Amino acid sequence: MPVTPADLKTGLAKLGLNKNLVIAHASLKSFGFIEGGAETMLEALLSSTRGIIMPTFTYKTMLNPEVGPPRNGINYGSESDLNKMAEAFHRDMPADKMMGILPETLRKHPKAKRSPHPIQSFAGIGADAIINSQTIFDPFAPIRALAESDGWVLLLGVDHTVNTSIHYAEKISGRLQFIRWALLPDRVMECRNFPGDSEGFNSIAPLVEKYTRRVNIGDALVQAVHLNSLIRVAVDQLQKNPLAFLCGRKDCERCNAVRMG
Repeated sequence: MPVTPADLKTGLAKLGLNKNLVIAHASLKSFGFIEGGAETMLEALLSSTRGIIMPTFTYKTMLNPEVGPPRNGINYGSESDLNKMAEAFHRDMPADKMMGILPETLRKHPKAKRSPHPIQSFAGIGADAIINSQTIFDPFAPIRALAESDGWVLLLGVDHTVNTSIHYAEKISGRLQFIRWALLPDRVMECRNFPGDSEGFNSIAPLVEKYTRRVNIGDALVQAVHLNSLIRVAVDQLQKNPLAFLCGRKDCERCNAVRMG
């Protein structure tokens, strides 16, 4: 059966986040057919929270130089063809398609604000201060600001492998961060504090069980995780085990760079 606007609003209301700001990650296809698509989902989220942000990252701005600093989780000079196709960042650049349709729907909303980071921008509605906290030197500042506002993470039909907030926990724990380069209309910009790989993030799920609320909507599992608790648990795990949350792929350059430390 199709998922109706009423189904979404009723299900999301059960999470009890109407007074909270949230960062959302979503796969709409996991719900089955949603009447009205991404616009319906965004409307339901706005009606069941105090405000929302989402990553609107733009990886097509990235350049791979021939040489660069060591232990940087990158194979230099390996993407010359992609370099030729790189596009200069502008504030109206669409969010990367790999992020799904909902971030782009949010970005285009007339009430949305977007941060200007050329790779790791965020967009939001009802969360201007959160969005404005980001700088080129501190790309995950919106996560910190959201945590300070007692925010929550919403995983809409997705798991922790897309949970950007765990990257923030990695950073404040002292995990190795990387440098990437983005094309602007007039120059190339160095972007520090680029995060590692996220394929290993699902190992945090049992550790944040008691801080997680769940509801099933259509074919999808929706999870809400208290952000401060998530960060605290992740930092604690990283302090106990500096290799926590790394993926198991032998060819993962970013995880391998962390292991070299």
